[in-house]
Amino acid sequence: MSMPAAETYLPEGLPAPGLGATDCAAPFWAGLAQRRLLVQRCPICATWQAGAEWICHACHAFDPVWTEVVAQGRVHSWERVWQASHPLLRERVPYLVVLVELADAKPVRLVGNLLGDARQPVRIGMAVQGVFEQHLRGDRAYGLLQWRAMEESE
Repeated sequence: MSMPAAETYLPEGLPAPGLGATDCAAPFWAGLAQRRLLVQRCPICATWQAGAEWICHACHAFDPVWTEVVAQGRVHSWERVWQASHPLLRERVPYLVVLVELADAKPVRLVGNLLGDARQPVRIGMAVQGVFEQHLRGDRAYGLLQWRAMEESE
C-alpha cells in the first residue's frame, strides 16, 4: 500500500507549509524533507512535545532537543472528511484524517491523512506507519507525513 516515489497523495497547487528562516518548527520540516521524523524532547526532564516551542512544556527549560523517532504509532482519533478543506481537494472527498500518537514519543500526537481506500474501516488504537511524501515547488522542496494502516503483526 505504499506510494511510488514520484506519486503524492495531495494534489499539486495546495499551499506549502509556511516557514520562516527563524521558525521554531524549521527542524521538523527539514526532517520531513529528508524522510526523517524529528520531535522535540527536553534534555532536562525527558518530556516529548509537539508543536515546536523554544521551551519545554513541562519544566520550562530552554532549547528542547530535536530527536529522531520512528514514524509509527496508533490512531488516537480520526475523521472521514466529506467537505473538502480546500477547493483542490473537492475531487478527493471523502478522505481520512487521523490523529496519531507516536509509539516512541508518547504523548506526542500528529495529524495526517490515512492513505488507501477512504471508506476503509478505521478504529481507535489501530497501528499505523508513517509515509513520507515529498513535494517540490519551484526551488523549494518540502516533505509531509502521511499514514498507512499496518497489519497488527507488523
